[in-house]
Amino acid sequence: MEVVLLEDVKALGKKGQIVKVNDGYARNFILPKKLGIEATSKNLNDLKLQKANADKIAAEQLQAAKDLAADLAEKSITLSIKAGEGGKAFGSVSSKEITKAIQDQLGMEIDKKKLVLPEPLKTFGTHEVPIKLHRDVTGKLAVKVVES
Repeated sequence: MEVVLLEDVKALGKKGQIVKVNDGYARNFILPKKLGIEATSKNLNDLKLQKANADKIAAEQLQAAKDLAADLAEKSITLSIKAGEGGKAFGSVSSKEITKAIQDQLGMEIDKKKLVLPEPLKTFGTHEVPIKLHRDVTGKLAVKVVES
């Protein structure tokens, strides 16, 4: 019996693959656990349409991420922190503060986990902060840290 896998099955194949298995294995394991479906022409056509729809949605999400990255590259935000003796920064700017400033100043919702900030900003000036918008798209935002 030929089966189209709906999930990865160890030692059998990956999701979306068409594999030939014994009838008993398919009836007693694959089909009841919804790991796959029988490879009929209707099921194959349905899966092809679902894959085309998923590809279309993925392309739209990628384009939206690219547009947002281009939009962020033109914009900047300003944050102020206290200055200590000798003009040194007293404290730092974390990803949480940056996302709050993005929301307040630019009106955009960006999750703080998407900011690629290895350590908080501790110096005054303009910093380029990378933002992971999509697995293939990383935008950059200019963050100006000034003395308050």
